[in-house]
Amino acid sequence: MHVKDIMSREVFLVDKDQNIQDALKIMKKHKVSRLPVVNTNSHHVKELVGIMTEKDIARRLGSSRYGNLAPSHFHVSTVMTHLPLTIESNKSIGLAAQIMIENNIGGIPVVDGGEIKGMLTKTDFLNTTKGRSFQEIKVEDRMTTDPITIGPQDRLVHARRLIFDEDIGRLPVTEDDALEGIVTSKDIARSMISFRKVVPDKYKPARIRNLLVEDIMTQNVKTVPGSASMEEVSTIMVENNFSGLPVLDEGELTGIITKTDLMKLIVELEEVH
Repeated sequence: MHVKDIMSREVFLVDKDQNIQDALKIMKKHKVSRLPVVNTNSHHVKELVGIMTEKDIARRLGSSRYGNLAPSHFHVSTVMTHLPLTIESNKSIGLAAQIMIENNIGGIPVVDGGEIKGMLTKTDFLNTTKGRSFQEIKVEDRMTTDPITIGPQDRLVHARRLIFDEDIGRLPVTEDDALEGIVTSKDIARSMISFRKVVPDKYKPARIRNLLVEDIMTQNVKTVPGSASMEEVSTIMVENNFSGLPVLDEGELTGIITKTDLMKLIVELEEVH
């Protein structure tokens, strides 16, 4: 199977000079987590110059380097990753998955002859997880055990730091060994945007430090047991637009399973060329 067989051909682009609030609106409207960034002033038609993700927004807007700037002062070019990795449409999905795993990226623009042909994300791979292998392999065999967690009363800045230091996308929120919720880089990005819009500049640093995880976490979290198949988990992720699920057995958090875990399995099962 090749990249062209599973990639999304409908690509949502953002210009490098647009405001990040515009970019977030595009992400929310189309339910995507990243946008290829183009330079429409270039002599080339829609020249690809970067890629911007929700995690990039959370990283930049939570940084003291940018002080008290309002979201309206941030352009996409400030937040984006320059010169992103790309892949050609005739490459195997095994190779594409391997590149994404090795570089810890959730999506990669598909470019042929300098022209953007599509976008390949972890979600696109989930549609390939139908079949005997994925039915037989259990979550408990592929999940991350002893996941990093955080408490509801912990500060949001601590959660943000954990997500970036550990290079993960989400943190289960636990209290007295019970799962209370989950907080993701998407939650942090959106809360930072909202916060910067409503809080007067001189109060921003102190107020940001006082935000708690429970202020923005998602409660009533969907979970799966360790006995669930990888195919079942894939279906839940696609239907609910989840990137990861806590694994709960007899009321106890025993692990976390993510799209990356599914992609690692795909690499093992697919040819890489």
